[in-house]
Amino acid sequence: MNTLVAFVGLYLVISIAIGLYAATRVKNTSDYAVAGRSLPFYIVIATVFATWFGSEAVLGIPATFLEEGLGGIIEDPFGASMCLVLFGLFFARKLYRMNLLTIGDYYRQRYNRPVEIIVSICIVISYLGWVSAQITALGLVFNVLSQDVISVPMGMIIGASIVLTYTLFGGMWSVALTDFFQMVIIIGGLLYIAYVVSGMAGGAETVVAHAAEAGKFQFAPAFTSKDILAFAAAAVTMMFGSIPQQDVFQRVMSAKSANVGAAGSIVGGSLYFLFAFIPIYLAYSASLIDPQMVAALLTKDSQMILPTLILNHVPMVAQVLFFGALLSAIMSTASGTLLAPSITVTENILREFFPMTDRQMLLATRIVVICFAVAVTIFALASQGKSIYEMVSNAYKVTLVGAFIPLVMGLYWKRSNTQGALFAVIGGLSSWLLMEQFGAESIWPPQLVGLLVSFAGMIVGSLLPHFVGKSATA
Repeated sequence: MNTLVAFVGLYLVISIAIGLYAATRVKNTSDYAVAGRSLPFYIVIATVFATWFGSEAVLGIPATFLEEGLGGIIEDPFGASMCLVLFGLFFARKLYRMNLLTIGDYYRQRYNRPVEIIVSICIVISYLGWVSAQITALGLVFNVLSQDVISVPMGMIIGASIVLTYTLFGGMWSVALTDFFQMVIIIGGLLYIAYVVSGMAGGAETVVAHAAEAGKFQFAPAFTSKDILAFAAAAVTMMFGSIPQQDVFQRVMSAKSANVGAAGSIVGGSLYFLFAFIPIYLAYSASLIDPQMVAALLTKDSQMILPTLILNHVPMVAQVLFFGALLSAIMSTASGTLLAPSITVTENILREFFPMTDRQMLLATRIVVICFAVAVTIFALASQGKSIYEMVSNAYKVTLVGAFIPLVMGLYWKRSNTQGALFAVIGGLSSWLLMEQFGAESIWPPQLVGLLVSFAGMIVGSLLPHFVGKSATA
C-alpha cells in the first residue's frame, strides 16, 4: 500500500507541475478561456475525450450497469458520446466562426442580454452537481488509498485543492495539457488492467456470455407508454442537454481551426463511447472473480466494486495504473468543469453589470474559480450518499429545458427571434419545475415536458406579432 500511495503521490505532483507549466502560456483572457484558439488536433481529441471520462465513467456507469444493465446507462455513455458527435457535426463550425469566448456570448449576439443572463445562470447551476460528483469521487479515492486514514470529506477537500491549484493559474491551457497527459494514462492503464482481469475472469467471451445470460444487455424499454417516455427522456437529457454547455464549447473552440474543432469533437466522442465500456467490463468481471464481494457491495455501495477488486485481486503494477487512470479521469473532468462555469459567471453575468478591461477580467475569473471551487466542495459534502451517476445525469436537465432550443433554433431557423427565445427559456424552465414539483405521478418525465414546451414556445413566440426584443435575424 505504501508503494501504491507513493506512486499515486508522484503522479499527482507531475499533474500539478504540468498544469503550472501551462500557466506560463496565459497572457490574456482568451488564453485562459479557450487556450488562445490554438490547440492542435491530437490535444483537442484528448480534451474532448476527457469531457466526461471522469468519476461517472469509471465508478458511476459500471455500478449502474451492474444494477440495471444497458438500459440504465442510456444517458451515459450513449447520450454523452452522441452529444459530442452531434456537436462536431452541426454546431462546432458555426459557433467557431462567430469567435465567441463563451457559449453565453452566443445568446447575447443572437438574441439579447436578458436571454444571455438567464441561460448563463442555467448553465452555471447545472455544473453544481457535475463538479460535485468529481469532488465526491476524489474523496472516495483518497479514502480507499489511505485505508480510511483520510476520511471521505477530508479527501474531497484535498482533491478539490489539487484541482484548483493548477486550474486557477493555467485555465484552459492547464486543462488541455493535463488532459493530454492524463488521457495517455487512462488509455494505457485501463487496457492493461482489462488484460489482467480478463485472464482472471476466464476470458472476454466468458464475461460477455455471463452478462448476456443475466439479461444485462437488455437495452430497449418495456413496450408501455411510461417506459418509452422515460427511455426517450433519459436519451435526450445528456444528448441534447450537454450541447449548450460551456465545457464542451470551450474544449472545441480551443482548436486552431473550425475543422480541427469539429473533427476533434467527433473523434473524441467516439473514443469516449468505446473506452467507457472498459470499466463496465472490469466491474462485471468482478462478479465472476469475487461474487461474494460484489453481492455485498451491491447492497452497500456499488461504486466501490471496481476499486475493491483492484486492491484485492490484481498485482501492484495494475493497482498503480488503475488508480493513476482513475485519478486522471476524475481530475481531467473536474478541472474543465470547474473552469467552465467560472468563465461563464465572469463573462456573461458579472461583466454585464461591471465593465472590465481584459486584465481585470482575467483576475475576476480567477477569483470566481476559487469561489466556485469552495461552493461545489460544500455542495459535495452536503450531498454525500448520492450516486455519482445520478448527480451527473441530473445536471443536464436545466440546460436541456432552458438552453438547447434557443441554441439550435437560433442557428438553424432564420425566423427565430428574441421573443421566441424568451418564450422558450421561460416556458421550458417553468413547465419543468412545475412537473418536478407536482407531476410525480404523471407518465411524462418533467425534463421531456420542459423540452417540448420550450420548442413550442420558440415557434409560437417567434411567429406571434413582435412585442419583445429584436426581430428575427439571419
